[in-house]
Amino acid sequence: MDDIYAINVAKTEYREAFNTGDVHRLLSVFGDGFADFSVGEPSFFGAEARNALEWRVRELFARYEARLAVIIIDIQIFGNVAYDWGWHELTLTPKTGGDPVTTRQRYMEVWQKGADGKWRIAIFINNADLPPQMLDERLRQARAESGPS
Repeated sequence: MDDIYAINVAKTEYREAFNTGDVHRLLSVFGDGFADFSVGEPSFFGAEARNALEWRVRELFARYEARLAVIIIDIQIFGNVAYDWGWHELTLTPKTGGDPVTTRQRYMEVWQKGADGKWRIAIFINNADLPPQMLDERLRQARAESGPS
């Protein structure tokens, strides 16, 4: 199987794990020793990252119906390591009733191909997707006056 296709399949598993509330399906996409740099959370590594992720999504799935849309910008392969980046748009609807809330985050993942030939996330990083803003005019002027850096 083509490596880019295989990572797309794994991203589909990631999405469907959220959309079905399946904790174990989600964890299957992550490597055993992954590093987790999720927004708003402490950094976790290895078994601690797996335990923290499992706890967070178990709590999330208990309280909300989740719908995840994945927008992949690009996937780059370098031997047995790859990275992809894009956006995750997550809509959470409280199971007790109430209005759904949608958030959009930028993500970057480093993938590693295991001895079994499967691609799994080795490093996960995300942050809030902020609307584009132009630099303040004074900052742009100061940079123009100081010349190339």
